[in-house]
Amino acid sequence: MLKKLSLVAVSAVAFASGAYAAGDAGHVEDFDFSYEGPLGTYDQNQLQRGLHIYTDVCASCHGLKFVPMRTLSDKGGPMLPEDQMKAYTKAYPINDELANPQLFDKDTEEFRALKPTDNFPAVESQGAPDLSLMAKARSGFHGPYGLGINQFVKGIGGAEYIASILTGYTGKEKEEAGTTFYENTAFPGGWIAMAPPLYGEDVEFADGHANDLHSEAEDIAAFLRWTAEPHQDARKRTGFVAVLLMIFLTVTLYLTNKRLWAPIKRKKD
Repeated sequence: MLKKLSLVAVSAVAFASGAYAAGDAGHVEDFDFSYEGPLGTYDQNQLQRGLHIYTDVCASCHGLKFVPMRTLSDKGGPMLPEDQMKAYTKAYPINDELANPQLFDKDTEEFRALKPTDNFPAVESQGAPDLSLMAKARSGFHGPYGLGINQFVKGIGGAEYIASILTGYTGKEKEEAGTTFYENTAFPGGWIAMAPPLYGEDVEFADGHANDLHSEAEDIAAFLRWTAEPHQDARKRTGFVAVLLMIFLTVTLYLTNKRLWAPIKRKKD
């Protein structure tokens, strides 16, 4: 999967600079992600596919400047073998030199190769937003009537919003003030300045997984959910243990209370 990096100059995921929005919110599809629910976990293979899509399609325009390279090997993430992670990190190009002065080697007067302790390079030259926290910065579900019930039932929906944007292009275009806008059923107002970044069959996966538009959008959205919430699986495990402990303590306290007060209640009777 992670062979020679071929970065395409097209934009991918979320908002593009200068995106046009007005009117009602768009339609957001409720995708069925593996990490949803109190016991859900990230799908390692899906995260690896999402990383592949990000590398080949998104990375030339969008950075992940808050994501350390070493976390690609962490449990609960893509879990690349350490040697693959190091090879991927070393081969990763720096496309925006001005945004990454910390990577400039004054001795060689060149940009050094990335190390596992480095973060993904920042990309600011294209005017596109960083995607590190995009799945937490956007929400797909609202209401009804401002009550937030949909978010309680379905979750915030940041990843669903991203996937819906990627699959929401209708093929219609219009030009306003010298800018081309593309009709998108998921984007607020219905028109977005970002050209369709995915068309389906944009990448080939080593595991032979489907690479239609819907599958690619779901994979990259899940990957961006992980970049925004990398410790979610561990947090859920801790929370589950805490809930079990609270239930045990509650039952123990109830039984202790019953035993302590039983003799007193019998005397009153």
